[in-house]
This record gives sequence, C-alpha cells and structure tokens, in this order.
Amino acid sequence: MPQMAPLSWLNLFIYFAMVFVMFNAMNYFSILYKNNEMKQTKKNKMISWKW
Repeated sequence: MPQMAPLSWLNLFIYFAMVFVMFNAMNYFSILYKNNEMKQTKKNKMISWKW
C-alpha cells in the first residue's frame, strides 16, 4: 500500500478542521437562535394581557 504524500495529509487535516469548525458554528448559532426565540415567546406571553 503506497504512502500518502505529506501534502495529502495537510489537505485532509485542513478539510476535517474546516468541517469541525463549520459543524460547531452551526450548532452554536442554532442554539443561540433557539434561545432567542424562546425568550421572545416568553416576552410575548408576559405582555399579552387577558382582561
């Protein structure tokens, strides 16, 4: 089985590092949006008066 060239290892590392960063960024912003949405619904529930 042939050895991989160092450049291929570098390409693989960059690829997996970018996938890792994108995955974490998407999770962070989706949780941030979900928390913001929950806060908005809480505010709407508090503001809406039932006379």
